[in-house]
Amino acid sequence: QVQLVESGGGLVQPGESLTLSCAASGSIFVINGMAWYRQAPGKQRELVAGITNSGTTNYADSVKGRFTISRDIATNTMYLQMNSLKLEDTAVYYCHVTGSELDRKIFRSWGQGTQVTVSS
Repeated sequence: QVQLVESGGGLVQPGESLTLSCAASGSIFVINGMAWYRQAPGKQRELVAGITNSGTTNYADSVKGRFTISRDIATNTMYLQMNSLKLEDTAVYYCHVTGSELDRKIFRSWGQGTQVTVSS
């Protein structure tokens, strides 16, 4: 099994920064892709940013230029550096990881979610 542990959420004011992290552990053979999603109250979960095992990144238009996704392959940890936070960034942020386990079975795992609240 693969476990994901998220951390780094919190309450900040508009314009401030936060860094989220997501550590993957367990019976991992290879990680193919990692991504951050978010879900605001009353809204559908949406993709925020993703990164492939080759380092290719993609971002939602709403966060381009403000958020940066990165990963540490050695520790299977993904980060989301969030700068210039806006009120509309308030949501529960989830990490999502896809890959193969040691028995070569494909896994798609979600983190437990971490709350990010931007408020003045």
